Amino acid sequence: MAPWRRRVVVAAALGTVLGIASTACAEPAGGGRGLEPFSGQSVEWGDCAGFAEDPATARQLESGGFECARVTVPVDYDDPDGATAELAVTRLATATSKIGSLLVNPGGPGASGIGTAANLASVWRGTELAERFDLVSWDPRGVAASTPSVQCLAGPEMDEYRRLDHVDMSAEGIARAEADMQGYIDACAERSGMELLANVGTRENVEDLDMLRAVLGDDQLNYLGYSYGTYLGARYAERFPGSVRALVLDGAVDPGMDLGEAIVRQGEGFQRSFDAFVADCATRPECPLSDDRDVAIKDFRALVDPLADTPAWTSDGRGLGYNDAMSGVIQALYSPQMWRLLRSGLIELGDGIGDTLLLLADIYEGRADDGTYSNSTPAFHAVNCVDTIAVTDRDEWGQYDMRYRSVAPFADDGRGTGNAPLDICAFWPVDPTSKPSRLDIPGSVPPTLVVSTTGDPATPYEAGAELAAQLGGRMLTYEGDQHTVVLGLDECIDTHVTRYLVDLRLPPEGERC
Repeated sequence: MAPWRRRVVVAAALGTVLGIASTACAEPAGGGRGLEPFSGQSVEWGDCAGFAEDPATARQLESGGFECARVTVPVDYDDPDGATAELAVTRLATATSKIGSLLVNPGGPGASGIGTAANLASVWRGTELAERFDLVSWDPRGVAASTPSVQCLAGPEMDEYRRLDHVDMSAEGIARAEADMQGYIDACAERSGMELLANVGTRENVEDLDMLRAVLGDDQLNYLGYSYGTYLGARYAERFPGSVRALVLDGAVDPGMDLGEAIVRQGEGFQRSFDAFVADCATRPECPLSDDRDVAIKDFRALVDPLADTPAWTSDGRGLGYNDAMSGVIQALYSPQMWRLLRSGLIELGDGIGDTLLLLADIYEGRADDGTYSNSTPAFHAVNCVDTIAVTDRDEWGQYDMRYRSVAPFADDGRGTGNAPLDICAFWPVDPTSKPSRLDIPGSVPPTLVVSTTGDPATPYEAGAELAAQLGGRMLTYEGDQHTVVLGLDECIDTHVTRYLVDLRLPPEGERC
């Protein structure tokens, strides 16, 4: 059972509405806590050399007219005179009739906001949103170009770690898996430092978001959050309700759901996405899976199960093991735009070749062609583990594992015993700084817009309704199998989002696209 997570940004090539105005008063950043030197700093915009994770993003930033800067924040907001961090920020200053900045968080946690902004540029320019807002995004603390960054394993070490296929659910197999996990955690503690790990969660990211709002000169926040970014936006509304103008939350995370239940819910979502892939695959030539759902699962398991003992051949010599095969499948299930690659990968696997599925797994894990890795995976663990209360009861965790296998049979290797390695967060070296809970918003927050997709694999549809209810906001439904959809994927959705961000007009109750 794995906490499959993050939104992967796909390039764009991939009745009566009521007007609602915000009358809340924004809280000054810093709030008298000795943070004025940070909230009063000037942003020095310049070129973006050194801000991109990869050459393609660097080219997009340079050709797209982006500016970049670094914003200083305290590592520990309770100790503003202590160590500091630098947030890497990028801006596409397009607004000619400006309402403010639209701050975009791509989710994860652990995804690069700078890479997200670069990908969004082609669908941003020439729109009404571009006329009214500057597009702003940032690498959250500990992530990508922000410093210090969360670091765990180096490239060759991560390659080796990925080859450890922990499918043995005997007591000995579980002990081996947890020992390997402990080695990974020890590297995170040594290479990241305990102070950063203790101050990298949503608690601090909410404060960073408000600091960015302040130094950008915006009285109130305009925000678009994807996936985990919906959780960040919701917690911001809880912490700074008077500083909210507009929140668009796409691919909702339920703030009150604990770790085990969230993973089981994701299992249900990925199974729905797998079933949709099977139905689509059956209409294509050379599909290696039956058009019968139950038979298709057996076909799929027959392809991937042998990899636990014998990796498939790959042209780079690394081989495709079971863990990487499943990661590649999950990566492709995030979006129908990647189903073609998944189909090709399964056809290849039938011939003993693992290149395409390994490519998909590399995308999922953040591995570049030169063998280096982004830090998206370690940053995901670092944030997730201080944001939740880990399950340490082995019987309880084993039951979650069996439930996951039941709701996601495509991911069940048939080796379940009612026992399983504990989640990585059970061994994390610092204590949680927050925990899952329903939102508790003092006073009122301006109405928010939650976008939820019926077939979203990673953040199931029902979580959108729950989040909208907790915020007192409006839910807009997208009919499809996509994980997140705002900006560039559906005209109907983008029209409603534009009207909300520009005019604060919500779509009609029950609206669907």
